[in-house]
Parts: sequence; structure tokens; C-alpha cells
Amino acid sequence: MVKTDPKADLLRYLQDARDALVWKLDGLSEYDVRRPLTPTGTNLLGLVKHVAGVELGYFGDTFGRPFFDKEPPPPWWYTQDAEPNADMWATADESREEIVGLYRRAWEHSDATIEALPLDATGHVPWWPEERREVTLHHILVRVISDSQRHAGHADIVRELIDGSVGYGEGKSDLPPGDQAWWESHRRRLERAALEARAAGDG
Repeated sequence: MVKTDPKADLLRYLQDARDALVWKLDGLSEYDVRRPLTPTGTNLLGLVKHVAGVELGYFGDTFGRPFFDKEPPPPWWYTQDAEPNADMWATADESREEIVGLYRRAWEHSDATIEALPLDATGHVPWWPEERREVTLHHILVRVISDSQRHAGHADIVRELIDGSVGYGEGKSDLPPGDQAWWESHRRRLERAALEARAAGDG
């Protein structure tokens, strides 16, 4: 019989997303980790900053274990005075080390909450509508994993747009092997298929 440890399984998938997000910053300049690559400004360091806030809120305040009773919150923290979308980008004064360091401290805080509580422990999400505020640790783990993995996928695309790097971890890739010429040929093939489909649809 296969032994199961649901909490360990969930934490492993959360850590996979954490590691992937931080790894996507490796080897890039200060400009490249901050530069917006989509019309809405998606950028690598902003993604890390955002998920740090997500973890600190959901695994902290939700379960009565606020992180910022140990240190003052940063200016971008979710308050009425914070600038909209301030958690999705880094100012020139916010260092990469500062943001990644906060994210790693968020991991420690989250992991302590996950270790201390059973999966069916209840908490309350203060910023959700009253009728939905009561949640379990299991629910929050699934939600944060989903959010973190989603943003890790965003980071995959943003990093590829910056310098062509791909993969979900150092030495890890689920892409088929191929050199630059192969990928250029593959991309041209996809473009032809898209044009043919457009022509057929317009007809």
C-alpha cells in the first residue's frame, strides 16, 4: 500500500513554484529583472514581490499569525494608502536582494504555519467577503500553490522574451531537444499553420 502525506505533497508543489520564480532572476541585470514585458507591465522581480505578499497574507493574517508584528511592513503593503498595483513591480530603490530576502522569509513563515496546523484548521481571510472568509489550511494551500504556479508560468514566458532562456529549474526542461535553427524552423511552421487557419476561417 502506498503511504500518503497530503501536507508534504502540497508543500512540495508550493516549493517547486517558489524555486522556479527565484531561479528566473539568475544571471539577469537590474534592468532586465524589472523591465515590463507585457502591456500591463508584467516583470520578473514584480512577480516575486507579489507572491511574497500573497504568502505573507494567506499564511499569516488568515491564521492569526501576522508576519509584520515582527518587523514593519514595507510601503507597498496592502493598505488603503498603498499605490494600486504596487506589489507587482519594484522601484529603483527596492533591491533584488531585499525582495528575494522577503520572499524567503515568507517561505519560513508559511512553512511554520503549515507545520503547526492541521490541514483542516480554520482561518479567516480578512479581505474576502464576509460570507466566504472562513477557510481551511488545505483550501489556502491549494489556492497559494495555484497562484504561485500561475506566476511561475508567467515568469517562464517573460524570461524567454528577455534572453531566450527556458526551463523550470536549473538543468530541468520539459522541452524537446533542438538547436536554435530547429526552433526557428518550428516557429515558422506554427506561423504558417496560423496563417492557413486564418485564411480558412475568413473564407
